[in-house]
Amino acid sequence: QQQQQQQQHPVYGSYGGGGSQAQPNQQASGYGGYSAGGWAGTSGAGDQQQQQQGGGGYRGQSQSTQQQSQSQSSWEQTGGWQSQSVPSTSSAIPTAPAAPTPAAAPQQQAQPSSIFNPAATVMAAAVSGNNDAMMKAATDVGQQFLKEGTARLIPGLDLFMRTLRVYFAVDNRYVKTKIGRLLFPFTKRNWARMQIDPVSGQALTTVSYATPIQDENAHDLYIPLMALITYVLLCALCYGTAGEFNPEVLPDVTTKCFVTQVLEVIAIRVGFYTMQVQTAWLDLFSLTGYKYLGLCINMLVGLALSQLGYGHKAYYIAFIWTAAAIMYFVLKTMSNNIPRHTSATGPKREFMVLGFAGSQLATMWFMSQTKFLS
Repeated sequence: QQQQQQQQHPVYGSYGGGGSQAQPNQQASGYGGYSAGGWAGTSGAGDQQQQQQGGGGYRGQSQSTQQQSQSQSSWEQTGGWQSQSVPSTSSAIPTAPAAPTPAAAPQQQAQPSSIFNPAATVMAAAVSGNNDAMMKAATDVGQQFLKEGTARLIPGLDLFMRTLRVYFAVDNRYVKTKIGRLLFPFTKRNWARMQIDPVSGQALTTVSYATPIQDENAHDLYIPLMALITYVLLCALCYGTAGEFNPEVLPDVTTKCFVTQVLEVIAIRVGFYTMQVQTAWLDLFSLTGYKYLGLCINMLVGLALSQLGYGHKAYYIAFIWTAAAIMYFVLKTMSNNIPRHTSATGPKREFMVLGFAGSQLATMWFMSQTKFLS
């Protein structure tokens, strides 16, 4: 009866228990389960011999001289091992099951990193010991970072930088010529800007002008920026010689100059809009920024003669010349860059040009710092 029950009912292993109970002259192996030691041992008692195999719940096999059972295991989705013994009527020579070995984890091949690493490029060039190669690698890394890094993070930054680069394309010859033209504009006759062929991809109706290196009548931002910084430092020197300097002088003078210039540019841009004339914002910042050169000249003259007690008077004598020169420069530049034909319903072109030139006198007087000039 026990043999018939063994043929009808499967033999189940148990987790951690080692295997199923075997009858005399019967060898049984079951599941060792998840044991701490990994592999279970073998034990025998009397006529009963029991073999246990562990190793993390691998498939066991039960065999007998009168019957053979093949055990199959599968991992159910419900979470557990299921052992099933299939009775076999044919007899076979019992063989010890081979100890299964866990499948080795597939080795992951190192993939090249897609993240841009500038330090690795420069370090590789430095290890080579070639200074020229290191400098070239650093330059290439910087250019690649600007093109593919920051420029892509900020929308429109690449276009703005390429547009701004034109206003700083200057050299020593241009700077000296431009300063002479700003301080002594009354002797100049040619005020028209040099036009060039449009670049590829640009509309044919768009007018392209030469860079400051090629044309001395071109607009730049280098002189206005350097003149603004110099003027702020001269104002700080004026406060310092009078014993009234404090760190707030620098941001106060800078903010006053910058806000005044921005409001002036907006007013001029509105005037161009009423005349239906297109102009670039940076061109207006360039034209209205040349006044800082005159302010620097005024402050230098005032500081030089302040030791003699004529600093205040000397400042305004220089102011008359520099203000007149900047006004004439803006007048001639505007008159040669504004089209002759403007909107019929807008303000007159001549009145607007005179108004733009007169605004230089008002803003230069407002930005002057003469309180501590003796």
